[in-house]
Amino acid sequence: MNYALDTVCIHGQGQREGIETTGAISFPIYQTAAYAHPGVGQSTGYDYNRVQNPTRKELERIMTDLEHGVDTIAFASGMAAVSAFMELLKPGDHVVATDDLYGGSIRQFRLVNEKNGIRFTYVDTADLTAVEEAIQENTKLIYVETPTNPMMQITDIRAVSDIAKKHHCLLAVDNTFLTPYFQNPLDLGADVVLHSATKYLEGHNDTLGGFLVTSHKEIAERAREIVKTTGAVLAPFDAWLILRGIKTLSVRMEKHQENALAIAGWLQKHPKVKDVYYAGLAQHPGHETAAKQCRGYGGMLTFHVDKEETAYHLLEHIRLIQFAESLGGTESLMTYPCTQTHADVPEEKRRANGIDGTTLRMSVGIENVEDLIRDLEQALT
Repeated sequence: MNYALDTVCIHGQGQREGIETTGAISFPIYQTAAYAHPGVGQSTGYDYNRVQNPTRKELERIMTDLEHGVDTIAFASGMAAVSAFMELLKPGDHVVATDDLYGGSIRQFRLVNEKNGIRFTYVDTADLTAVEEAIQENTKLIYVETPTNPMMQITDIRAVSDIAKKHHCLLAVDNTFLTPYFQNPLDLGADVVLHSATKYLEGHNDTLGGFLVTSHKEIAERAREIVKTTGAVLAPFDAWLILRGIKTLSVRMEKHQENALAIAGWLQKHPKVKDVYYAGLAQHPGHETAAKQCRGYGGMLTFHVDKEETAYHLLEHIRLIQFAESLGGTESLMTYPCTQTHADVPEEKRRANGIDGTTLRMSVGIENVEDLIRDLEQALT
């Protein structure tokens, strides 16, 4: 039987592993570093926590089902997942990447991967001609965020997948903003999906985690060898927190989206707001593409105010909404990209992508939307 997404969030498509025989409704936390062997040359299937853990394995099962992959590897953070994935490349390889990436990904590429001999070309991946023209003989990967962080650009995943296949390279998609509840990149031709589980998947702003999900067994096997070697695995208690968070993913994502659409519409009418970037708005340039490949538009939006002083005033006067990094939790957060998420991106590059002192990114929570709008109204006065 194939279950609907909201059911899969709670149960997955299949059955739990038989190791859990007590009937516990909440999957137990196996807080152990090692496992005893029944005898010489024998194993229970679990040997050492860096390699296997039942709680983590149950979480990986649920994520594999949600993203329609063949395997999932859970990491200690989203950036640990990105770092391990990039280890699949070798010196001399070339990557075409979205130019409006999360600043932490750009820092990873610049400080670690470039040092290791990997080269990058950044383009607007919504522009298919630009993607095609950026391909080189040694291009091994196209790395996409959609929607992008923070400017909410939308990339046509299926079209970019066609380009990747034509040139015999992989396509990886960061699906953090929409989650598998709203978007399934593997179904659209991607080879790898990456998540910061810290965000919507866990959903409560209280732990870190990351996922690499793939439709290729070979990629999964190589990634598991890397994480076994480097050790950046997700701890059992953190796995349990994320497993618990995913159970309410469907209801939270619907509420995030409902609130975000209402706030985006309100911001459009405010005299101190100049631009609103949210793919759920009909006038967003990526709206039609998003409607075609997604089941929803998520809870993230970005906007420009009239001047830098307005941005400072808003950040210092919001009361219910909190001025903080991160996103995707039940609480609404406001982020100032130029000093927070994208502080490590050179100013010239930030400005080219539309990020300046008037840019604000909002992770819309699940509070009462009228309370959120009243908070914005008083902070913009």
